[in-house]
Amino acid sequence: MYKISEFAEMTGLTKETLRYYAEVKLLEPAFIDPKNNYKYYDDGSYFLAALLTKLRKLGFTIQEMISVMEDESFANLEKWLLQKREKIQMQMDELQAQMEEIDAFLNSGKEEGL
Repeated sequence: MYKISEFAEMTGLTKETLRYYAEVKLLEPAFIDPKNNYKYYDDGSYFLAALLTKLRKLGFTIQEMISVMEDESFANLEKWLLQKREKIQMQMDELQAQMEEIDAFLNSGKEEGL
């Protein structure tokens, strides 16, 4: 078992993030000491913390991460990742279109001698 400070150091998550994740039921401590309310994490928690860190880096929102974690078998993880990929692709397409509009606007100004 690892104290929250040890677990934070191991995972790269801050103690505040771990407390928030526990509050929203994303990653709850494996054990809370009833005497002093200290929170302890175990090796299984480490796997979940690594997954949450990866999902966050992939742009998942807290609500999306909760959905992933509620499916304890992770059977739908591939579906969620593909949906996230599709959403990112759409955003990239929109940004590309905006860049093309900016370029066209800049070029039209040059052609008109602005």
